Amino acid sequence: MRMRNKPWARPELEACPYFIKEPEKNRGHWTESFKKKQPFYIELGCGKGGFMAQAAVKNTDINYLAIDLEYKMLGVARRKIAKAYEENNLSADNILLLAYNIEKIGELFDENEIAADRIYINFCNPWPRKKHKKHRLTHPRQLVQYQKFMKKGAQIHFKTDDDELFAESLDYFRECNFEIKYITYDLHESDYQHNIMTEHEKMFSDEGIKIKFLIAEKI
Repeated sequence: MRMRNKPWARPELEACPYFIKEPEKNRGHWTESFKKKQPFYIELGCGKGGFMAQAAVKNTDINYLAIDLEYKMLGVARRKIAKAYEENNLSADNILLLAYNIEKIGELFDENEIAADRIYINFCNPWPRKKHKKHRLTHPRQLVQYQKFMKKGAQIHFKTDDDELFAESLDYFRECNFEIKYITYDLHESDYQHNIMTEHEKMFSDEGIKIKFLIAEKI
Protein backbone atom coordinates (compact mmCIF):
# COMPACT_ATOMS: atom_id res chain seq x y z
CA MET A 1 0.00 0.00 0.00
CA ARG A 2 1.38 3.36 -1.04
CA MET A 3 1.93 6.04 1.56
CA ARG A 4 -0.33 9.07 1.32
CA ASN A 5 1.22 12.40 0.38
CA LYS A 6 2.59 14.37 3.34
CA PRO A 7 2.82 18.07 2.43
CA TRP A 8 4.71 18.82 5.63
CA ALA A 9 7.56 16.40 4.83
CA ARG A 10 9.61 18.48 2.42
CA PRO A 11 9.49 21.75 4.44
CA GLU A 12 10.47 19.88 7.61
CA LEU A 13 13.32 18.13 5.84
CA GLU A 14 14.64 21.34 4.31
CA ALA A 15 14.64 22.93 7.77
CA CYS A 16 16.49 19.96 9.26
CA PRO A 17 20.22 20.60 9.90
CA TYR A 18 21.18 17.05 8.99
CA PHE A 19 19.22 16.84 5.74
CA ILE A 20 21.41 17.16 2.63
CA LYS A 21 19.75 19.60 0.25
CA GLU A 22 22.51 19.75 -2.38
CA PRO A 23 24.29 16.37 -2.38
CA GLU A 24 26.54 17.33 -5.28
CA LYS A 25 28.40 19.62 -2.86
CA ASN A 26 29.28 16.60 -0.71
CA ARG A 27 30.70 14.64 -3.63
CA GLY A 28 34.26 13.73 -2.76
CA HIS A 29 33.81 14.82 0.85
CA TRP A 30 31.25 12.52 2.45
CA THR A 31 33.38 11.42 5.39
CA GLU A 32 34.21 15.08 6.06
CA SER A 33 30.51 16.03 6.18
CA PHE A 34 30.18 14.93 9.80
CA LYS A 35 31.47 16.64 12.93
CA LYS A 36 33.73 13.69 13.75
CA LYS A 37 35.78 11.42 11.50
CA GLN A 38 34.36 7.96 12.24
CA PRO A 39 33.41 4.79 10.38
CA PHE A 40 30.86 5.57 7.65
CA TYR A 41 27.77 3.39 7.23
CA ILE A 42 25.00 3.84 4.64
CA GLU A 43 21.43 2.57 4.68
CA LEU A 44 19.93 2.26 1.20
CA GLY A 45 16.17 2.70 1.31
CA CYS A 46 15.71 3.76 4.93
CA GLY A 47 11.90 3.81 4.68
CA LYS A 48 10.18 5.11 7.79
CA GLY A 49 13.46 5.22 9.69
CA GLY A 50 12.88 2.47 12.24
CA PHE A 51 16.30 0.91 11.70
CA MET A 52 18.22 4.17 11.61
CA ALA A 53 16.45 5.61 14.67
CA GLN A 54 17.89 2.69 16.63
CA ALA A 55 21.30 2.23 14.99
CA ALA A 56 22.48 5.84 14.93
CA VAL A 57 21.42 6.53 18.53
CA LYS A 58 22.96 3.29 19.80
CA ASN A 59 26.25 3.76 17.93
CA THR A 60 27.30 7.40 18.23
CA ASP A 61 30.86 6.37 17.30
CA ILE A 62 29.65 5.62 13.74
CA ASN A 63 28.51 8.11 11.09
CA TYR A 64 25.36 7.18 9.17
CA LEU A 65 23.89 8.28 5.85
CA ALA A 66 20.23 7.28 5.40
CA ILE A 67 18.90 7.46 1.83
CA ASP A 68 15.39 7.13 0.47
CA LEU A 69 13.83 8.24 -2.80
CA GLU A 70 10.62 9.83 -1.56
CA TYR A 71 10.37 12.98 0.54
CA LYS A 72 7.17 11.75 2.20
CA MET A 73 8.91 8.61 3.41
CA LEU A 74 12.04 10.44 4.48
CA GLY A 75 9.92 12.99 6.32
CA VAL A 76 8.43 10.23 8.48
CA ALA A 77 11.94 8.87 9.05
CA ARG A 78 13.22 12.29 10.13
CA ARG A 79 10.52 12.63 12.78
CA LYS A 80 11.23 9.16 14.13
CA ILE A 81 15.01 9.72 14.16
CA ALA A 82 14.71 13.16 15.77
CA LYS A 83 12.48 11.72 18.50
CA ALA A 84 15.01 8.96 19.24
CA TYR A 85 17.85 11.46 19.67
CA GLU A 86 15.69 13.68 21.89
CA GLU A 87 14.59 10.78 24.09
CA ASN A 88 18.23 9.80 24.61
CA ASN A 89 19.40 13.41 25.19
CA LEU A 90 21.81 13.19 22.27
CA SER A 91 22.77 15.60 19.50
CA ALA A 92 22.19 14.30 15.99
CA ASP A 93 25.83 14.72 14.99
CA ASN A 94 26.37 11.29 13.43
CA ILE A 95 23.44 11.20 11.00
CA LEU A 96 22.71 12.63 7.56
CA LEU A 97 19.50 12.19 5.55
CA LEU A 98 19.26 12.29 1.78
CA ALA A 99 16.43 12.05 -0.74
CA TYR A 100 17.99 10.41 -3.79
CA ASN A 101 17.49 7.80 -6.49
CA ILE A 102 19.63 4.90 -5.25
CA GLU A 103 19.90 3.47 -8.76
CA LYS A 104 22.18 6.44 -9.49
CA ILE A 105 24.11 6.31 -6.24
CA GLY A 106 27.45 6.11 -8.01
CA GLU A 107 27.00 9.73 -9.03
CA LEU A 108 27.09 10.78 -5.36
CA PHE A 109 30.73 9.83 -4.99
CA ASP A 110 33.88 11.10 -6.60
CA GLU A 111 35.72 8.67 -8.86
CA ASN A 112 38.49 8.15 -6.29
CA GLU A 113 36.37 8.49 -3.14
CA ILE A 114 36.63 5.29 -1.08
CA ALA A 115 34.35 6.05 1.84
CA ALA A 116 31.90 3.38 3.00
CA ASP A 117 32.72 0.86 5.72
CA ARG A 118 29.29 -0.78 5.59
CA ILE A 119 26.05 -0.71 3.59
CA TYR A 120 22.67 -1.84 4.89
CA ILE A 121 19.93 -3.05 2.54
CA ASN A 122 16.83 -3.85 4.58
CA PHE A 123 13.74 -5.30 2.88
CA CYS A 124 14.17 -3.65 -0.48
CA ASN A 125 11.60 -4.04 -3.24
CA PRO A 126 11.99 -7.62 -4.59
CA TRP A 127 10.96 -6.64 -8.15
CA PRO A 128 9.80 -10.22 -8.94
CA ARG A 129 9.04 -9.76 -12.66
CA LYS A 130 11.99 -10.69 -14.87
CA LYS A 131 12.06 -7.40 -16.80
CA HIS A 132 12.14 -5.42 -13.54
CA LYS A 133 14.88 -7.35 -11.70
CA LYS A 134 17.53 -4.89 -12.83
CA HIS A 135 15.97 -2.41 -10.37
CA ARG A 136 16.83 -4.57 -7.37
CA LEU A 137 19.24 -2.91 -4.93
CA THR A 138 21.27 -6.14 -4.92
CA HIS A 139 21.42 -6.48 -8.72
CA PRO A 140 24.94 -6.60 -10.21
CA ARG A 141 24.49 -3.21 -11.89
CA GLN A 142 24.01 -1.79 -8.38
CA LEU A 143 26.73 -3.84 -6.71
CA VAL A 144 29.39 -2.59 -9.12
CA GLN A 145 28.41 0.97 -8.19
CA TYR A 146 28.71 0.25 -4.47
CA GLN A 147 32.09 -1.40 -4.91
CA LYS A 148 33.57 1.82 -6.26
CA PHE A 149 33.07 3.70 -2.99
CA MET A 150 33.38 0.78 -0.53
CA LYS A 151 36.64 0.21 1.30
CA LYS A 152 38.40 -3.13 0.96
CA GLY A 153 36.83 -5.41 3.56
CA ALA A 154 33.69 -3.27 3.78
CA GLN A 155 30.47 -5.22 4.13
CA ILE A 156 26.92 -5.24 2.83
CA HIS A 157 24.32 -6.42 5.36
CA PHE A 158 21.23 -7.61 3.51
CA LYS A 159 17.86 -8.67 4.99
CA THR A 160 14.71 -9.78 3.20
CA ASP A 161 11.56 -11.81 3.61
CA ASP A 162 11.58 -12.81 -0.07
CA ASP A 163 12.98 -16.28 -0.87
CA GLU A 164 13.56 -15.70 -4.57
CA LEU A 165 15.22 -12.34 -4.05
CA PHE A 166 17.53 -13.82 -1.43
CA ALA A 167 18.53 -16.82 -3.55
CA GLU A 168 19.19 -14.72 -6.63
CA SER A 169 21.01 -12.07 -4.62
CA LEU A 170 23.44 -14.74 -3.43
CA ASP A 171 24.31 -15.32 -7.08
CA TYR A 172 24.61 -11.56 -7.65
CA PHE A 173 27.08 -11.13 -4.79
CA ARG A 174 29.20 -14.04 -5.93
CA GLU A 175 29.11 -12.85 -9.54
CA CYS A 176 30.50 -9.50 -8.38
CA ASN A 177 33.26 -11.13 -6.31
CA PHE A 178 31.86 -10.47 -2.86
CA GLU A 179 32.67 -13.06 -0.23
CA ILE A 180 29.70 -14.33 1.80
CA LYS A 181 30.84 -14.08 5.42
CA TYR A 182 27.57 -15.00 7.10
CA ILE A 183 24.23 -16.40 5.98
CA THR A 184 21.05 -17.55 7.66
CA TYR A 185 17.61 -18.43 6.36
CA ASP A 186 15.99 -17.80 9.74
CA LEU A 187 17.55 -14.75 11.34
CA HIS A 188 15.51 -14.81 14.55
CA GLU A 189 16.51 -18.40 15.27
CA SER A 190 20.16 -17.89 14.29
CA ASP A 191 23.23 -17.13 16.42
CA TYR A 192 23.53 -13.59 15.00
CA GLN A 193 23.53 -11.23 17.98
CA HIS A 194 23.54 -7.74 16.49
CA ASN A 195 20.19 -7.59 14.76
CA ILE A 196 18.10 -4.40 14.81
CA MET A 197 14.43 -5.02 14.09
CA THR A 198 12.86 -2.92 11.33
CA GLU A 199 9.17 -2.14 10.78
CA HIS A 200 8.90 -4.57 7.85
CA GLU A 201 10.80 -7.21 9.76
CA LYS A 202 8.33 -7.16 12.64
CA MET A 203 5.39 -7.23 10.24
CA PHE A 204 6.70 -10.23 8.31
CA SER A 205 7.78 -12.06 11.47
CA ASP A 206 4.33 -11.59 12.98
CA GLU A 207 2.96 -13.27 9.84
CA GLY A 208 5.25 -16.25 10.44
CA ILE A 209 7.61 -15.44 7.55
CA LYS A 210 11.26 -16.27 8.20
CA ILE A 211 13.78 -13.50 7.72
CA LYS A 212 16.75 -14.19 5.47
CA PHE A 213 20.05 -12.40 6.21
CA LEU A 214 23.57 -12.33 4.86
CA ILE A 215 26.79 -10.39 5.18
CA ALA A 216 28.79 -9.97 1.95
CA GLU A 217 32.30 -8.57 2.08
CA LYS A 218 34.20 -6.69 -0.62
CA ILE A 219 37.36 -8.61 -1.35
